[in-house]
Amino acid sequence: MIATLSNKKKNRLPQVLEHASGDKRFKILEAHIKKHQFKQDALIEVLHKAQELFGYLEDDLLLFVAYRLKLPTSRVYGVATFYHFFTLKPKGKHTCVVCMGTACYVRGADKVLAAVEDKTGIKAGETTPDGEISLLTARCIGACGIAPAAVYDGTVTPRQTPDLALEKLKGWMGHGN
Repeated sequence: MIATLSNKKKNRLPQVLEHASGDKRFKILEAHIKKHQFKQDALIEVLHKAQELFGYLEDDLLLFVAYRLKLPTSRVYGVATFYHFFTLKPKGKHTCVVCMGTACYVRGADKVLAAVEDKTGIKAGETTPDGEISLLTARCIGACGIAPAAVYDGTVTPRQTPDLALEKLKGWMGHGN
């Protein structure tokens, strides 16, 4: 099974490289890799740049990085999945992060999360089919004094209730903004 997966990826490499030749983002990424002198220990910096350019780390992009840094694809994939910052799926236009740290949890973060999941029809870690909203959880955002807290498009919002969270999401759902 592992050998088959490896062979499939190797067979995709020429297609990935051909596609990369016409995409300006790949050229920028290649320049970034060159700036780091194609060093394998620059993997995390290269993945950060790749995600900045593409929005997320799709399989073909990971394969490209592995090829250019002369690393096994398993190592690149392992790093991309280990660090919480990296995402392998496209993010929604809007992001809702519910803090699930102890202070937030005991003050009702689980109810906030359940209400958002119910309203959007997605679970934590997913994006709505229309690409509008990504729902995430965090172990702790360091805002224990204002628990339960949520982060909407990068803005920390204090003392959330299910109703307040749904009110915030209402502005994002079905309006195209």
